[in-house]
Amino acid sequence: MNKLEQLKALTVIVADTGEFEEIKKYHPTDATTNPSLIFAASTMAEYQPLIKEAIAYGKKQGKTRVEQVEHALDKAFVNFGLEILKIVPGRVSTEVDARLSFDVEGSVHKAKTLIALYEAAGIDRKRVLIKLASTWEGIQACAQLEKEGIHCNMTLMFSLAQAIGSADAKATLISPFVGRILDWYKKHEGKDAYLPAQDPGVLSVREIYNYYKKMGIKTQIMGASFRNADEILELAGCDLLTIAPKLLEELQKAQGPVPRKLDPDSAKKLELKKISMDEKTFRYMLNENAMAIEKLSEGIRNFAKDVVKLEKMIEGML
Repeated sequence: MNKLEQLKALTVIVADTGEFEEIKKYHPTDATTNPSLIFAASTMAEYQPLIKEAIAYGKKQGKTRVEQVEHALDKAFVNFGLEILKIVPGRVSTEVDARLSFDVEGSVHKAKTLIALYEAAGIDRKRVLIKLASTWEGIQACAQLEKEGIHCNMTLMFSLAQAIGSADAKATLISPFVGRILDWYKKHEGKDAYLPAQDPGVLSVREIYNYYKKMGIKTQIMGASFRNADEILELAGCDLLTIAPKLLEELQKAQGPVPRKLDPDSAKKLELKKISMDEKTFRYMLNENAMAIEKLSEGIRNFAKDVVKLEKMIEGML
């Protein structure tokens, strides 16, 4: 078996893309999207029908131009998700507008809007994960949504504080970012590379994984945002891993053994103390982690920029 096939025996593989043909190639269980991926895909000719259908929907639903753009944008995200669900047997993750990252009520409302669009298209809400930024407000929105049976994927995660807060909110899934952590440490420590087992992003996910398994937390962990295949292989055994097509291809072509690196039984034997999380503790722990603070803020800004690009594109087509 190639390395991708072996990895699939240890971990649920998720495609990190908005491009359908790429998803078909690698037979993942689930797929994740974000505003940047959707924007990239929406500029391609083959996806224009999905955008045009969303614009027609926006015109029908909205009275003002602002309302039309908002409805069309929501429908565009869902249209991509619907097509992806025709390919994968599992779930698709659809992201709430990053500009709502500090708005609990706004995030809850947007999540319910997206779920209603999926359900109107005949999709069970169990097959959709709503992605929320792992801010304190995003975590509070998650807690409300999970109580109503709307499953959440907590994204832009860079620290244990965010992971514990998300677990307390009963999030279905968390997506700790590996490669972006590596980027930060390479820049701030002036290093060109790290050994795979010492990669700061890998170490961050390992810390979260061990804490979750030690404490018997049911929230699933999905490593995300990889820069190289070595990072992925160092997390073999993680609940899920979401991987971009380029790295899926690399793993598919690679030969050699893929040993399990993360193991729940080993984690349960570790001496770890439970951390009680409230807003004060969350904000202080996050503030103590310069990398997490910087990468969370940067991630929100960049996703918001791509939402604005999509809006402008849609507005120009209305």
